Amino acid sequence: MEEVKWLTWAKQIQAISQNGLAYGKDIYDIERYEQLRSLSVEILNTYTKVDSNQITDLFASETGYATPKVDVRGVIFQDNKILLVKEKADGAWALPGGWADIGLSPREIVVKEVKEESGFDVVPRRLLAVLDKNKHHHAPSPYHVYKIFICCDIIGGSAMEGMETSEVNFFDRSNLPQLSEERNTYGQVQLMFEKGLQANSEVIFD
Repeated sequence: MEEVKWLTWAKQIQAISQNGLAYGKDIYDIERYEQLRSLSVEILNTYTKVDSNQITDLFASETGYATPKVDVRGVIFQDNKILLVKEKADGAWALPGGWADIGLSPREIVVKEVKEESGFDVVPRRLLAVLDKNKHHHAPSPYHVYKIFICCDIIGGSAMEGMETSEVNFFDRSNLPQLSEERNTYGQVQLMFEKGLQANSEVIFD
């Protein structure tokens, strides 16, 4: 799935301006990069309903060299059913996980996120996939995101809602609930069934 052109352009302009501000020395170049950053915010403000101040805070306030964000998701099975959590933000279901934290490895992040969102203690077993969010059927996002899916085994704990989740449950492949497609698509969850239930499956990456 190709990303809409205006969003691709806005993110590219933002990345160019952020990189220029990180490494530029000339005062006039700095001014031009600031203008580019403002233009990227204006594009998003024009094509979305998000306030320009919020766009600036979330999208155009980072410093340093621009790189993709990383989202880490836990893939856990029980009796051939997959663990999903209901997100309070949109009332839909997702694989437990979230943004990668500075200072933690992907293994440490998935253990933490699964515990916080589902109540289960897990041990990561293997990497299933690394996917570029732009290449899948997600809603448009201001960020370029890599999504890491890690298969885990439950070793303790019990189902429990978290700060950002209201329900925890296991679902059969043929009876999935409404998914939070900002976090994971139907196709991705089906892919996790295929890869997660095969002991020797190869890692998928875009």
